Amino acid sequence: MRPRLAIALAGLAGALGVILSAMGAHVPGGASLGTAGTFLLIHAAAFLALGAMAGQGLVAGAPGLAVPLGWVLGLALFCGDLAARVFLGTRLFPGAAPAGGVILILAWAGLSLAALRPRR
Repeated sequence: MRPRLAIALAGLAGALGVILSAMGAHVPGGASLGTAGTFLLIHAAAFLALGAMAGQGLVAGAPGLAVPLGWVLGLALFCGDLAARVFLGTRLFPGAAPAGGVILILAWAGLSLAALRPRR
């Protein structure tokens, strides 16, 4: 992952996290938005750290690329489903939030594998 892309994703996740967290405090049924905002804010910091690690060559290759892709897909499904429930009154699709959660877990596990992979 390119460090600049990781920083851009951090900014996007951070901005969306603040927006959803704030809306969660003001919108009826906003607890789900607060949860989605928290997930986004945590992953914003993680994207920043990933950018720093990528800049140092600590996480590289296919496992290193799978981590941010997993985070993006997992966040889109998990947070998107929670937001859709509040804003649209319906889910993205059945099982979207759990699928996103599983993808996030696998991406975090992938980070461990990528960090333990021998460097060339």
